[in-house]
Amino acid sequence: MVQIPSRQQILDWIADNPDATAKRDIAKAFGIKGSDRIELKRILRELEDEGLLERRRRHYRDHEKLPPVSVVEILPPDADGDIFAKPLEWQGTAPMPRILFAPRKADPAVAPGERVLVRLAEVEGEDYQYQARLMRRIGTAPHRIVGIFRKETEGGRIVPIDKGVDRQWRVLADATQEAQDGELVEAEQVGSRNRIGLPQARIIERLGDPSAPRAVSLIAIHQHGIPDDFPDAVMAEADASTPATMKGREDLRNVPLVTIDPEDARDHDDAVAAMPDDDPRNEGGMILWVAIADVAHYVRPQSALDKEARHRGNSTYFPDRVVPMLPDVLSGDLCSLHEGVDRPVIAVRMRIDAQGNKIGHDFHRGMMSSLASLSYEQAQAAADGNPDDQAVPLMDSVIRPLFAAYELLKAARKRREPLDLDLPERRIELTPDGRVKSVAFRERFDAHRLIEEFMVLANVAAAEELTRLRRPLLFRVHEEPSPEKLNALRDVAEASGFALAKGQVLQTSQLNRLLAQAQGTDFDELINVSTLRSMTQAYYNAENLGHFGLALKNYAHFTSPIRRYSDLIVHRALISGHGWGKDGLSAQDIETLEDTAQHISDTERRSMAAERDTTDRYLAAYLADRVGSEFAGRISGVQRFGAFVKLGETGADGLLPIREIGREYFHYDRDAQTLVGSDTGMVIGIGQRVTVRLAEAIPTTGGLTLELVEVEGRSIAKGPQGRRGKPPRRRDAQNAKAGDARARKLRRIRKR
Repeated sequence: MVQIPSRQQILDWIADNPDATAKRDIAKAFGIKGSDRIELKRILRELEDEGLLERRRRHYRDHEKLPPVSVVEILPPDADGDIFAKPLEWQGTAPMPRILFAPRKADPAVAPGERVLVRLAEVEGEDYQYQARLMRRIGTAPHRIVGIFRKETEGGRIVPIDKGVDRQWRVLADATQEAQDGELVEAEQVGSRNRIGLPQARIIERLGDPSAPRAVSLIAIHQHGIPDDFPDAVMAEADASTPATMKGREDLRNVPLVTIDPEDARDHDDAVAAMPDDDPRNEGGMILWVAIADVAHYVRPQSALDKEARHRGNSTYFPDRVVPMLPDVLSGDLCSLHEGVDRPVIAVRMRIDAQGNKIGHDFHRGMMSSLASLSYEQAQAAADGNPDDQAVPLMDSVIRPLFAAYELLKAARKRREPLDLDLPERRIELTPDGRVKSVAFRERFDAHRLIEEFMVLANVAAAEELTRLRRPLLFRVHEEPSPEKLNALRDVAEASGFALAKGQVLQTSQLNRLLAQAQGTDFDELINVSTLRSMTQAYYNAENLGHFGLALKNYAHFTSPIRRYSDLIVHRALISGHGWGKDGLSAQDIETLEDTAQHISDTERRSMAAERDTTDRYLAAYLADRVGSEFAGRISGVQRFGAFVKLGETGADGLLPIREIGREYFHYDRDAQTLVGSDTGMVIGIGQRVTVRLAEAIPTTGGLTLELVEVEGRSIAKGPQGRRGKPPRRRDAQNAKAGDARARKLRRIRKR
């Protein structure tokens, strides 16, 4: 009779023979035959139940080791350019092993996020445990889902938190990660979608209570895939950074530079100064300084910090937190231009004439020390004759010259006529525990516009300088709106009683005339928002295509390298162009410039979407206690399914479903952007003043559902709707025809 091996003997044999782990292989190794295989099967099942072995089809393996053939996800290159991979089936109790992906010359290229089938070999004496060789590509990572888990008898469902998304996902009992009912989770879709029933997903992370005050931005971070944890190598590199010295730098500490930022600013990356030009050939002109944090000194090409900064593309700002592009030791300390502290900068000195035109500039790599960190409110109060104790000693040397320079730049701006949008910025104030305390619109001062004009001029100077030096760079490009978007804006303008000329080469001055017509009227904000929506989105490009909105031929982002990777590229180009050091543009920076432009344009859009979604959710949370209350607003959009209303008090956008507009059938007129009642001929159109009742506010999605109370002061009758949403029957044909006629008449009036 063959002696059955012990549990430990079986485990040791499997560890030594990872390629032969089927039950028949184990039986053959120990000479087990016949009925003795039943006992072997029992031992293997015990080991599996205890978590010591994992069954993979008909094979067994050590739970604390990866199988020789595994599916992994490719990670971004590390600081040394090495590519590592993440195992997707790790179930061990030890830390997840590191896998070095070692492609051969003949292997196809793989990208971060891609999933591949690899053969693994264990490695000793390295900082990684396995080396992987490509077997075949599988595809990109599956669709990620963020939603609310609803527990059921067998597994559960994930309810989406996206506005307008009704699809749910089924989660099997072994894929719940023990998530609790009502918990916020992140999951990924598994398998192909069935035509019948719900698609299937597995939970990969539990995110906690969705109603927790600070879960709002957390939802956006996970939903949009914004990286919010710095790898250890990045943090180690940042922590090893030391303050820059004067070596190779100009001493700019005698220039009266100050920072002017929001009161709650998390970093200070730009400082400004102004003074009269003492050149008699430039009578009435001024000298302007803009000094920008020298991030390039700390973030060197192809370092771990550089790769992570490029990966993130930019910082993302939420009411309760910031997801920075750089670790705080840099963004909040070594690179930040704090008051009274020596900080390395790249600065531009610009000469403007008495009309505010830039007539010259020169760039410097130096060391500065900020005289003061002022808020916009402080600077404005000082300019208005009410300086506080900090501003009093700065009045003659700093504040008055700055505002005098702004007056010159303002005159030049007026002649240039960039797009003059004036959109109120919402400010969400939170309590210490993260709940919404108030929602208001930020005040805009001349101090804000002063900094904007200084930054625009510095960005122009950077683009012109690098063009002169024939150095590659990333331009900030903004193309003119498409004909389709212009027609849509024209419809909104005409519906509001204004005019936008047709058949001309579009210039910003024409749009400004429209904005001027609306200024001070009830349609002011609507026209500003509609004009903004008609614009194409600005982006980064290695080719100079101009900036339509600013009415500028040369424009590049130079002024915010702490929070934008594009600016870091421009700084490196300036360093290379002026021979300031070895930390300028690398060959790889230049080679990948177009890819970088596309990537950081994408990350910028991702951040904007996350910030917008977060604002919507905070507004919904703020209004959730006021369900049933009435609000004044304006129709801001019309669709077949209803209308969108912008609430005047908070600027929040809500949906007015067509079922809540009236008891009759409504014809949707795409050209006129109206809904016309078939029975009454009532017209719902963009720009109309309405009173609405808040019917529903859902903080997890940011959705607001409204009920119509009044249109232009006229009450709306409520009651059974009967055939709501159905086309009119024959007996209603006359009324329907009257409604159509009214819509046609409205279009004719607008065309006049």
